[in-house]
Amino acid sequence: MKKLSILFTLVLGLFLSFNAKSQTNDEYFPGKWKVSIFGTPNGDVTMIFVIEKKDGKFTGVVQDTTGVEISKISNVEEAAKTITVFFTAAGYDLNLPLEPVDADNVKGSLMGMFDAKGVRIKEVKQ
Repeated sequence: MKKLSILFTLVLGLFLSFNAKSQTNDEYFPGKWKVSIFGTPNGDVTMIFVIEKKDGKFTGVVQDTTGVEISKISNVEEAAKTITVFFTAAGYDLNLPLEPVDADNVKGSLMGMFDAKGVRIKEVKQ
């Protein structure tokens, strides 16, 4: 009987972990992210990524730090725990994979060349 309860617990835990994994992107990435990209030819760059989930698909815009739109997000590819954001800036087609670090931080690498770190911008409720 003890083996049966241990087996049941393991199976239940497995199902819960699959369920949590499938919800990660949909619940984690939507919102505003302040992302700093380090070591570009123009120095360190900070951008705001506004990511939304509409009709089951990620969309959004890229803004500068003052809120002026730089580009629309042209595509978002989803993987198990990450998303890759595609956008255009300064005449270049760019991609930035984002991977969760913790509840409010992400990391990535712009075009696989420049390290990036981001933090969620929390909206102040009044």
